Amino acid sequence: MKNIIAELQWRGLVHDMMPGTEEQLLKEMTPTYIGFDPTSDSLHIGSLVPIILLVHLEHFGHKPIALVGGATGMIGDPSGKSDERNLLDEATLNHNVAGIKSVLSRFLDFNSTAINAPVLVNNYDWMKTFSFIDFAREVGKRITVNYMMAKDSVKKRLSGEGEGMSFTEFTYQLIQGYDFYHLHKNYNCLLQMGGSDQWGNITTGTELVRRMNPNTDAKAFAMTCPLITKADGSKFGKSEGGNVWLTADKTSVYKFYQFWLNTTDVDAEKYIKIFTFLDQETINKLIEEHNVAPHLRALQRKLAEELTVFVHSKEALEKAIKASSILFGNASADDLKQLDEATFLEVFEGVPQAEIKRTEIESGINIVAVLNEKTGFFKSNGEARRALTANAIAVNKEKVTEEFVLSKKDLINNQFVLLQSGKKNYFVIRIL
Repeated sequence: MKNIIAELQWRGLVHDMMPGTEEQLLKEMTPTYIGFDPTSDSLHIGSLVPIILLVHLEHFGHKPIALVGGATGMIGDPSGKSDERNLLDEATLNHNVAGIKSVLSRFLDFNSTAINAPVLVNNYDWMKTFSFIDFAREVGKRITVNYMMAKDSVKKRLSGEGEGMSFTEFTYQLIQGYDFYHLHKNYNCLLQMGGSDQWGNITTGTELVRRMNPNTDAKAFAMTCPLITKADGSKFGKSEGGNVWLTADKTSVYKFYQFWLNTTDVDAEKYIKIFTFLDQETINKLIEEHNVAPHLRALQRKLAEELTVFVHSKEALEKAIKASSILFGNASADDLKQLDEATFLEVFEGVPQAEIKRTEIESGINIVAVLNEKTGFFKSNGEARRALTANAIAVNKEKVTEEFVLSKKDLINNQFVLLQSGKKNYFVIRIL
């Protein structure tokens, strides 16, 4: 087996690791699981690291197991939380589980016939018939309260952060621990990975595997990766509009691409290792190239390209690049007309707008009237004429003169017109 730990270490993806983990991964194909809680019907870029870890495992010949927490999602993980989560109803939970399965299926082929084919499981399938009495006897008996209270996720909540901890959340680490035991028993799963905030839950699982197999030499290992942060200390994964999601219905491909493109130099150098599968030599060359000419933003561009293709597709990347060039480059009217409505509105989000009735457009409107009277883009007809004489006005990215008449043939998506004065002053007309 190739050394996956060495690969993950140079990428900055190893935080804590139980002794023997590296040796186990070097010895044989190792079934390894990572859990995803269904708190939403999609995943955001905070979940990209565990997804990428599963993909690395498959590339290195190991068997990745993605667990969707249909059962644990009913309780909510207290790790890293100062207050208890709101419990989700069953319909919402089922909807979320289906959504997350759909997202994960884009990165891992669960229908593969390979010997190390990825596996997708839902812990509700084995927890739904587990009675409380059986769980207390079979699982609760194995782990002491002292052991559970020593975990950081519990200690922080009991030491005054938030409103304490309910018994429901206190049992979370036992249920997650039982998941590891179940996967160990049924899939020979020997390793659990997760974020560094999961160390307590994961080690409870390794302990439970050993204690529920007292007469065997049962082995179970744990590894965590760092929680990703920005260089300035702010939270990773959020833009001005909130979370950056992995599905286009929640975060458009254009916005997803722009998020990575706008990464700082320091963060880009770190993220290119964490979030892409480029080899070490390629990444080192990119970093050198970027250091010589940082204004060209080679790192950010490569990062944005690799991630957009990985999460969406090559075709989606091309559309995102075209949308970006419309705002920042030399795009044509034809390029503009290829944008769908949602992308057009996102590209020109925050740009001043005015509305014109469709009946007026059908009969045609002189550009001077459009610039002043109909939109207020210019304060007077005289100011509009001077800008036209100076060849400073463009309609849908094409320069026009004072003789130009705006008509329905100029509409983008049959409802928009883009005005431009100079290089940076934009104005959107919406046709009603």
